[in-house]
Amino acid sequence: MRPRRSVLYMPAANTRAMDKARDLDCDAIIFDLEDAVAVSSKVTARSNVVRQISDADYGRRELIVRVNGLDTPWGRDDVQACARLPLHGLLFPKVSSADYVEEIDALLRQLNPDMQIWIMIETPTALLDMQQFAGHPRVQVLVMGTSDLVQELRATHTADRHNLGYALQRSVAVARHFGKDILDGVHLDFRNTKTLQRVCEDAKAMGFDGKTLIHPDQIDTANSVFGYSAAEEARARALIAAWQRAQAQGLGVAELDGRLIENLHAAEAQRVIEYAEAQRQSG
Repeated sequence: MRPRRSVLYMPAANTRAMDKARDLDCDAIIFDLEDAVAVSSKVTARSNVVRQISDADYGRRELIVRVNGLDTPWGRDDVQACARLPLHGLLFPKVSSADYVEEIDALLRQLNPDMQIWIMIETPTALLDMQQFAGHPRVQVLVMGTSDLVQELRATHTADRHNLGYALQRSVAVARHFGKDILDGVHLDFRNTKTLQRVCEDAKAMGFDGKTLIHPDQIDTANSVFGYSAAEEARARALIAAWQRAQAQGLGVAELDGRLIENLHAAEAQRVIEYAEAQRQSG
């Protein structure tokens, strides 16, 4: 189990920022070669990533590179340059079809058969067809691209994201169907920690595993909301103990603080305990 509470985008054109990321308390870093990099800087940014990943120590953090799409002038060169780096995965934007995932898979089989991929869900077509490709064995994580999705839907950004409810909930359901992790999209009002807190809480309530971020100041909030506190872990351990006592007595249900406990509650409590332990190990 790997915590992915806070996943920070880092523009690959900014070497100073990439250096600073080594000391940030995020669970994962996405070195971005796509949206955060101007066309004139694409090649330089790619060279920056290769040098940075090869030379710098990012400790326990999960390292991902968001490449440009294979249908762009830079995508295949990005994959060629990054596929053999010591990364945990490559993130592909605007994945909307099974054929595209198969194309990515075929390219990586030639370069690094073990490289995992993360895929961005950011088009209406992806929302409708994701069941056809999200279960591919090379796909490890789904990432919501809510900024692009809002634009493609001709929608507007709202504080409570009520207009994205279907898109977010459907994506979580598909991710869970295939046993994949899923990350919420970025919060553009990055200096507003109050609205970030609310959006993170809503996303966790929906079932998201973590939040993609665009600024280091967002890390603490994401870690707090998507992680588990000592009190939550203690509650989970108490629930497991109550369940085990009931089982020893031959009972099919238990009670804790006036609430009924069944096997599904015990299974979720065990997951919380394991996650909290992994969270401590990851720092």
